[in-house]
Amino acid sequence: MTSKLLAATRLAVAAAGFAATAAFAQTAICYNCPPEWADWGSQIKAIKAKTGVTVPPDNKNSGQALAQLVAEKGSPVADMTYLGVTFAIQAQKDGVVQPYQPANWKDIPDGLKDPQGNWFTIHSGTLGFMVNVDALKGKPIPKSWADLLKPEYKGLVGYLDPASAFVGYVGAVAVNQARGGSMDDFKPAIDYFKALQKNEPIVPKQTAYARVLSGEIGILLDYDFNAYRAKYKDGANVAFVIPSEGTVVVPYVMSLVAKAPHAADAKKALDFVLSDEGQAVWAKAYLRPVRASAMPKDVEAQFLPASEYARAKPVDYAKMAAVQKAFSERYLKEAR
Repeated sequence: MTSKLLAATRLAVAAAGFAATAAFAQTAICYNCPPEWADWGSQIKAIKAKTGVTVPPDNKNSGQALAQLVAEKGSPVADMTYLGVTFAIQAQKDGVVQPYQPANWKDIPDGLKDPQGNWFTIHSGTLGFMVNVDALKGKPIPKSWADLLKPEYKGLVGYLDPASAFVGYVGAVAVNQARGGSMDDFKPAIDYFKALQKNEPIVPKQTAYARVLSGEIGILLDYDFNAYRAKYKDGANVAFVIPSEGTVVVPYVMSLVAKAPHAADAKKALDFVLSDEGQAVWAKAYLRPVRASAMPKDVEAQFLPASEYARAKPVDYAKMAAVQKAFSERYLKEAR
C-alpha cells in the first residue's frame, strides 16, 4: 500500500469513526420513557425535531428503572430518567442521580423539585378509574372505591403492581387515604386489596393502556391523562371517574443520571421538556404541565370540572417515599 493510499485510508477510517461518535453523542438514554405512557411517543419525536437528540423508547416502570440505575451505578448506561416522585426521592438517596437545574427552573413551584435539582416535576396526574364503558356490557360505571368490591365487577378490575409500578403504589395510597388510613397506617389499603382479590383483579407490571382499549381490562386504576387520551385521541368509549371517597394527585419527575455518559445531550432533552413547546406536548396529552401557563384553555375544558377535582388532594411525597418499601413488602406478604 502506497503512503498516499495508507494516509487516505487512515483519514477515511478516522472520518467514519468521528461520524459514528458524533451520531452516537446525539443520543440520550432515558430509563422509563415508554411511548404508550403519557404520550412519550410524541415527546420523543419533538425532542428529536427540536434538539437533534434521539431518545430511544424504554418500557420500564419506575421500580424497574430505579433497580437498573442502582445495578449500573458503577458504570451508568442511562443519561436521564423519568420516575414517580417517590422513586426519584429514593434515587437521590441511592446516589444514582445528580443535580441539574433545567431551563425554566424558576417556574417550577417549590415542593415540586429538589432544591439542588436532583429531581424536578415535569407534569402531574390525578389517580382515578379509567373505564372502558363498552367492556362493562351494561353494568353501571363505578363511582366509588367501594363499588369496585361489588361482585358485578368480577374479572373487570385491574391495577398495576403496587410493589413495582409507581401508579400502582399511588393507587394504594389513594384508597388508603380514602378509607381512613395514613402514611403510618396502611391497614385500610391492605384490607382493600385482600377484599378485591375476590373479584379476581388483573395485576400487570407494565402500562396497561392498550389492554383497557381492547376491553381486556374494563376498569383500571390509572391517571386522568390516560383516560382523556383514550377518549379524545383514540376515540374509545372511555370514562374517567374520580372516586367519591377521594383520591390523590401526584407529580412525575425527571432527573439527570449521575455520571451520565451523554450528559450534555441529556441536558438538552431535559431543557426541552420544560420549554413552552415541550410542556405543550404534555398538555395536549392531557397531563397537567408543571408550568401552569402552558395549559391551553381548550384542553383544560375537556377535563372533568373543578368540582370533581376538588376530591383529589396532594400528600406528603417525602413521607410517601419513606414508607414505600415497607408497604411493598407488606403488600407482597399479605395482599398479593
